[in-house]
Amino acid sequence: MNAIVEISGKQFKVEKDSKLFVHRLEGKEGSKVTFDNVLLLDNGSKVTIGTPTVKGASIQAKILQHVKDNKVIVFKKKRRKGYQVKNGHRQALTEILIEKVNEKSAVKKADVKAEAKKPVAKKAATKKPAAKKSAAKSTKK
Repeated sequence: MNAIVEISGKQFKVEKDSKLFVHRLEGKEGSKVTFDNVLLLDNGSKVTIGTPTVKGASIQAKILQHVKDNKVIVFKKKRRKGYQVKNGHRQALTEILIEKVNEKSAVKKADVKAEAKKPVAKKAATKKPAAKKSAAKSTKK
């Protein structure tokens, strides 16, 4: 089963037992995390697309380690001006292991039927009386 899930503002394609490097997550190494922003589920025969997310679907993962990415060199230069700046950056990442892809486990059929049968109260339209315009006073000079 494949899924597309949003983690830390980015979208990842995941499946069971896959490893990912994502932006640094809160939590200790070895702890479990759950992601509820599942955008798409694909179980081979059926594809479920969320609007914007699939209700009841979640991804369970385990934090393996916190690491830093390779260094990226940022070099700025303006020719004939004597301006050069060199900076480096290492992004903080978390390596996670996808343990389980849950498909609609939280939503029950009874809950869906109860939501559909809820009566909707309509507000009665009340008209406000129109304010009377006062007559303009004419002044003579």
